[in-house]
Amino acid sequence: MTEPIAAEAVRRLLDRQEIEDVITRYSRAVDRADVELLRSCYHDDATEDHGGVFSGTARDYVNHIAGILPRAGILNHLATNVLVELRGETAARVEAYILTFARLKKDGEQFDTLTLARTVDRFEKRAGRWAIARRVLCWEWNHEMPLAETWGRGLIAPDPAALVRGAKRPADIVYRD
Repeated sequence: MTEPIAAEAVRRLLDRQEIEDVITRYSRAVDRADVELLRSCYHDDATEDHGGVFSGTARDYVNHIAGILPRAGILNHLATNVLVELRGETAARVEAYILTFARLKKDGEQFDTLTLARTVDRFEKRAGRWAIARRVLCWEWNHEMPLAETWGRGLIAPDPAALVRGAKRPADIVYRD
């Protein structure tokens, strides 16, 4: 491989990795209620179409959910099947499957829900930074189930009170030194 080709291949790999890091940071931001981290995933003029739930600027979307996330209970977003299609040096089309677990409460009843959605994003590299310029979310399926947290019927943790558990910012372990 000649030097210019090798340099181009390395640049493309680094671009892909930076884009995938943004997708991962988005998941952390939502799960940990880290509004500033969430805001950093978008360009200032980005748009968000959350599949019929919200459509507008990403700034308004973040402001909308900023009050919801800290009291949302357990949320876990898992990004899989991330396909990055680079389009030149400053644009990319990115599709990711997002599997979400949430513990919700309605009418006094707690329940668990699994949801699969896909995000189709336009990423742009501006001033050396990749971020979402446009996001469109598409809902795939949802499955709800009664709350049944027994930690493997005691096999994983005989005393669940002793477990180190995930939390919202700043209490989560990821925000410790």
